[in-house]
Amino acid sequence: MQVFEDTLALEDGASARTIEAYRRDVIRCAIYLREQGITSAGDITPAVLREFVYHLKDLGLAGSSIRRNISALRTWFRVLLAEGLVHNDPTERLDAPQRWRTLPEVLSVDEITRLLAAPQLDERLAFRDRAMLELAYGAGLRVSEWIGLATKDVLLEDGLVRVFGKGSKERLVPIGRSAIGAVAVYMRELRPVLERGQGKGILFLNGQGKPLTRMGAWKILRKYVEQAGIEKDVSPHTLRHSFATHLLEGGADLRAVQEMLGHADIATTQIYTHVDREYLRSVHKQFHPRS
Repeated sequence: MQVFEDTLALEDGASARTIEAYRRDVIRCAIYLREQGITSAGDITPAVLREFVYHLKDLGLAGSSIRRNISALRTWFRVLLAEGLVHNDPTERLDAPQRWRTLPEVLSVDEITRLLAAPQLDERLAFRDRAMLELAYGAGLRVSEWIGLATKDVLLEDGLVRVFGKGSKERLVPIGRSAIGAVAVYMRELRPVLERGQGKGILFLNGQGKPLTRMGAWKILRKYVEQAGIEKDVSPHTLRHSFATHLLEGGADLRAVQEMLGHADIATTQIYTHVDREYLRSVHKQFHPRS
């Protein structure tokens, strides 16, 4: 710890107050790591440190305090590397609060149910719209993915949809009975009517028989959000976030959700654990007699 404090004072020119604060921050982290069964600096991984940062957030620390904790850890590992006590720096990709991504509002299960029921059969394109919304939510798709789906990518008999995500990376995502049924009806009843030789094999077509555009998808979603009486700010990505959040609330494994979303790094998927924690807090507050 003395080398750490000397580095702060001599190399960084830190004040005595800052040195004391950094010292407390490192000790706090060391206590947390010991509670996790980690007693060697060489065993500290980026994932463990990310959990520590989430722990600080759960404790209610202000963003400025969390940023100071992260700064302290970065200096600490700089010293450990210089002393040859570790060979890698797990703080390199540690996000500070100002870089945390904020999620759009997540729809409740009831709101999702109302949204999916909004397309009425007396509307000309209702079959398409119902299928599109069911598939977007049911598979957790990005808007670019759902408008880019080809008819051959929907494997209804297997209950799967083949998705080409970022970097054209392919993944197979399961879909449930509601999505399967809605897509099957659309493909049987409406898509052949819309197809006029300009569909290019794309699943979702507009009223002129051409592939649906991103803006077209936005307008369709906005229309049904309004019809369903949902007052939240809903974007196509809200359906993807709701998909992930509802899976986690239901007890799904984080790795499985990562695979379905097509995230290369599980750290990206871990942003949903914040939503899940907020959900747990709301349940506790609502139902616990001493909350």
